[in-house]
Amino acid sequence: MRSARFRRTRRAGVITLVSALTLTALAACGTSSSDDGGSEGSGSGSSDPAAPLDPKTKVTITIDCMPPAAKAAELKEWKEDVEEFNKIYPNVTVEGRSTPGQCLEPPRFTAMLKAKSQPDVFYTYFTDLPQVLDNDGAEDITAYVNDKSVPALKDIDPNVLGSLKHENKLYGLPTSNYTMGLLINRKLFQQAGLDPDAPPRTWDEVRAAAKKIAGLGDGIAGFGEYSAGNTGGWHFTAQMYSLGGDIVDASGKKAAFNNELGKQVAENLHAMRWEDDSMGKTQLLQWGDLQKQIATDKLGMFLAAPDDITYMVQQLGADYENFGMGPIPGEKNTLAGGNNYMVKKGISADKVKAAVAWLNFENLTVGKGQFDWARKKTDKLPVGLPQPNFWLNESKTKDDAARVEHATMPVANFKTFMDNPVQGKAEPPKAQEIYKVLDNVMSAVLTNEDADVAKLLDTAESQVNQVLAHQ
Repeated sequence: MRSARFRRTRRAGVITLVSALTLTALAACGTSSSDDGGSEGSGSGSSDPAAPLDPKTKVTITIDCMPPAAKAAELKEWKEDVEEFNKIYPNVTVEGRSTPGQCLEPPRFTAMLKAKSQPDVFYTYFTDLPQVLDNDGAEDITAYVNDKSVPALKDIDPNVLGSLKHENKLYGLPTSNYTMGLLINRKLFQQAGLDPDAPPRTWDEVRAAAKKIAGLGDGIAGFGEYSAGNTGGWHFTAQMYSLGGDIVDASGKKAAFNNELGKQVAENLHAMRWEDDSMGKTQLLQWGDLQKQIATDKLGMFLAAPDDITYMVQQLGADYENFGMGPIPGEKNTLAGGNNYMVKKGISADKVKAAVAWLNFENLTVGKGQFDWARKKTDKLPVGLPQPNFWLNESKTKDDAARVEHATMPVANFKTFMDNPVQGKAEPPKAQEIYKVLDNVMSAVLTNEDADVAKLLDTAESQVNQVLAHQ
């Protein structure tokens, strides 16, 4: 979801405009002062796009989302990685950019696309691909990405790579991904006589556990849900997926939620809110509200991605030990998303090769760059969260072992989530517009005891069909 992932990225590292002084200080780690992405490349570069970058090739690339000075540990690691990368490719100048335009603010991202002013290597969400292609913004990198330029390519989840493809052409490489699960407050589970190492696995079990937790009193809710700011529709989608349902049919042109599964989602929430009184009286919640509740021991569980936990620890003062995760109840499918980098359309072949080489080094090599868990532990950054989680096969085995070895949090708390992976499913087309419509369903069932579920779904279906008709 755009708004939720936007906020998740924001709290993981708020990117601010870097002052001229800061940019000057970064010159030592390979930045240049050019605004046009630097030289087009020279040297011994091969004309074959399948051939990896020749280390003799001289080229400058601009890269989005360099950590800001306020994130000292992350910026330190970025500088170290540029230096290490330049030992392999001494003639590549990496110009990092730390601006809010694409890492944080969707309107600015759209404006940059339209103005063709994005960096050579620019940050996007999985859901951004249609917008980028509509603006002719990304290079087709299919020919540049292979087991020589990205040695671990065979170990990247094909579903993750699939989110970056259109008509079988590859337009990006992943940096992070997530699947939603059930986040729990372990303390409240124990107080309610529930096993925190065995989170509910079905929606009936969620309802039963929520009643027990709400029974603790003191304003504690057993289960929480969003119903505003497009986040209600986002979570309605997640619940539909968990039961094997869809929001949009296979054609992408018709709503697919006005059925028995859609009624089940809405009626179950209505029953938990009004019959069980297990969801609390304060509703119309959106991103940030449930995190505050569970971090202060006022909420037992809600649907979330793993990095919500880091946010609650780093920003809300909670403890890692107090949280656990299980797979999304129902376990048919789970909503998946993530972040990636694309390469600007029209740059030289050498710059594309340099971009792929950097992304491979920084984001797609076990034990290096973002996956150097030993270094992160030394730098007091969080280690052990089950995200990113796009590795398969040997790479997954190695990365999982390294996370456990260097963990700064109790990884056993996520064991049920990790041991029971659920197939990820991408967000629907026109996601934000659809979520806005479905917010009305969620808000009605959680604020109106007399809500007519059938009528709400009929109205939402009609409105979503109108949205889909204008693609």
